[in-house]
Amino acid sequence: MHRLFVALRPPPDIRDALVDVMDELPGARWQDEEQLHVTLRFIGEVERPQAEDIAAALAAVSAPVIEARVDGVGTFDRRGRVDTLWARIVPAEPLAALHRKVDQALARAGVARDERRYLPHLTLARFGRSSSDAGAIARWVADHAALKTATFTLPHLILYESHLGHDGARYEPVVRWPLAPGDDAR
Repeated sequence: MHRLFVALRPPPDIRDALVDVMDELPGARWQDEEQLHVTLRFIGEVERPQAEDIAAALAAVSAPVIEARVDGVGTFDRRGRVDTLWARIVPAEPLAALHRKVDQALARAGVARDERRYLPHLTLARFGRSSSDAGAIARWVADHAALKTATFTLPHLILYESHLGHDGARYEPVVRWPLAPGDDAR
């Protein structure tokens, strides 16, 4: 089985800037530089033949290079408890448009459509069920609410395989496809 997702990878200077804000926060499992990406679509576990169909479908996706920037931070909750700390990526619409194209391509490869609202972000930290301190997290979010970066380019669509281990997930790029400068017709 292959645990797959589709993402975009920010350049090294942006990843470094994000790592620099990952500071003391009880219970936070910070992402390392190698894990920082903008997820377009989580696929999940698939057998090798379907993984090959997914790669072929994604190869046909055509979209312009994405120009984006980090603009603020936020959290995702699960059952009333913060489980993820993230950095917002803007502008959202070009990323949402690419998300829709990826979702359509994956549907052609037999992957169920994603019915959730898409919010472009970079995951910064995750929290275990019993390890999050809501007050400390709220203070961190308030202290970093104005987090911003310069505009950066996201030039490649990347199919990743996620390998789960005792130390968390390790992400391996499987295939990269260049996005086309100014190509917004397809």
